[in-house]
Amino acid sequence: MSEELTIDDAATRWVPGDRTGKPLLVLLHGYGADEHDLIGLAPYLPADIAVASVAAPLAPPFPMPGRSWYPIEGLNGRRPEDVTVAARAFLRWLDVAAGDASSVALLGFSQGAAVALQTLRLAPERLGAVVALSGYATPGDLPGDEALRELRPSVFWGRGSADDVIPEALITHTSLWLPDHSTLSGRVYTGLTHSISEEELGDVHQFLALWLEGIAGE
Repeated sequence: MSEELTIDDAATRWVPGDRTGKPLLVLLHGYGADEHDLIGLAPYLPADIAVASVAAPLAPPFPMPGRSWYPIEGLNGRRPEDVTVAARAFLRWLDVAAGDASSVALLGFSQGAAVALQTLRLAPERLGAVVALSGYATPGDLPGDEALRELRPSVFWGRGSADDVIPEALITHTSLWLPDHSTLSGRVYTGLTHSISEEELGDVHQFLALWLEGIAGE
């Protein structure tokens, strides 16, 4: 995979409304989806925030539709290096798109969750919180990991008990890695597959409301 990717800002979808000076929540979709996928979560999110949904920079192999953040097919699928390349592309997009946002949080699903957590590891000072749904933390070490142990940013990790898409080894790794590098909250939702439930969205709303309370109290 190329060592530099570009996110198409023209494809970014924004929830309508004034964004000036507001906290920014960026949505990162999963494999085979696109920027239209997670924008439907907007009614479940706290009010008075700016919300953007970005398009991943790659196209998955035909006939899979949509976009992808990194390859998952073949023997070298889910390489940590490829997740890092995607996260660096996202950070370049964020440099421009964040504007005057008072704080930035990420909400990622599946691949998007992996990229969101990798972004946090690359630039822990840039993000106020991360919501990782049906995703995982990439194995290996990054220079920002030690800073995370000190900063302990807020992370919500939600996943379904019946999710058979993410390999068990990655789930095990994430369950050990996140408590050591973040202030972790979240749940395993009984019977939920590789998807998002309304119950989970209620928990996400509460988590993001606490993020906003923390900003207001600064």
